[in-house]
Amino acid sequence: MRGRSLGPRFRWLWSAYAVSAFGTWLGFGAFPMLAILVLHSGPAAVSALAAVGPAVGALVAVPLGPWVDRRRKRPVMVAMDLVRFAALISVPTLYALSELTFAQLLAVSVVVAAADITFTSASGAFLKGLVPPEDLLLANGRFESTNWTATALGPPLGGAAFALFGPVTSVAANAVSFLLSALGLRAIGGAESHPRQTTRLRARDLAAGWRTILTHPGLRPLYFNVLLFNGLIMGTEPLLAVLMLNQLGFTPWQYGLAFAVPCLGGLAGSRLTPRLVRRFGRHPVLLTSGAIRACWLLALAFIPSGAGGLAFVMLVELGLIVSCSVFNPVLATYRLEQLPADRVASTLSAWSVSTKASIATLTALWGVVASFTGPRVAIGAAGVLVLVTPLLLPRRDRTAVAV
Repeated sequence: MRGRSLGPRFRWLWSAYAVSAFGTWLGFGAFPMLAILVLHSGPAAVSALAAVGPAVGALVAVPLGPWVDRRRKRPVMVAMDLVRFAALISVPTLYALSELTFAQLLAVSVVVAAADITFTSASGAFLKGLVPPEDLLLANGRFESTNWTATALGPPLGGAAFALFGPVTSVAANAVSFLLSALGLRAIGGAESHPRQTTRLRARDLAAGWRTILTHPGLRPLYFNVLLFNGLIMGTEPLLAVLMLNQLGFTPWQYGLAFAVPCLGGLAGSRLTPRLVRRFGRHPVLLTSGAIRACWLLALAFIPSGAGGLAFVMLVELGLIVSCSVFNPVLATYRLEQLPADRVASTLSAWSVSTKASIATLTALWGVVASFTGPRVAIGAAGVLVLVTPLLLPRRDRTAVAV
């Protein structure tokens, strides 16, 4: 079952996803390092780069969900890959001309964030039309395992490339990965029906995605759960960097290793997910993994120093990542199953916009909290708050039939 083929068109889609995922994780952390080491930006500017770019990108992407719903999805995906390529390749180009600025990094982060959201909304709708409903979990599990493999390998290789070949090498590799992804998507072939057109984009259509989420009894609690959980997890990431690199004296390679090695657990968890669902059922797996993933963040407030601290972080991150790698494909599959075909793109766009906005807001807020309390206390506060997120999970299986 696990090795069953989903057809050549899916293989091209999967290959395109894989190459762009590896490129993205190769470039992980490149912008903050460029801001600090090349442009000599201070902590406030680096925090702004982490929060403002995705937040503004989310706002830019708001009207694009309904726009995507009215167009064939594969051309939109190719266009967004080319937009990301053009935006990212400008960074090494301007660096080579000694013209790179902080404003350029901020602008690129906005464009890439908006294109990410638009691509995600189109790709979800495209996958739903490409793969039979009974194979959606298998397909999402393969995407999830690919993502965790890229997460484990990409950042260490990107850091090595940064040190050995120059500060913009990983950004250039990331840009090229999107160009290769566009070529892979073009190779999928096959016919894709054109959605029904309307004469104009009505203002009320901009809220269609959120309306679909908030009126669905199963998606609504999952939506608020994901917003709070992802915002708190990602919002404390800069604080972990400060704690480990500044206060505990870990080296950059140790910091990268602490988060890269546990990602192999994500690969194992995502490959195990279909078997768990077949044995226990989708809703029990969703509820259990969603509750378990909330139990780990608090422990990161108590990281000790030395080799024991490194092992401690790896163990905690392993538990967090394994539980997330089970939860995520089950959530993605359930969400696609519940959405009507003509509202998949706008709803996924609304979901992505909200998630990025939540992460940006909580990243900025927890930075302020840490400035008064220190990173340990701020991480601990987030760890306590994330313990309430299982209460937002749906207690019953709220399944409707999408049309």
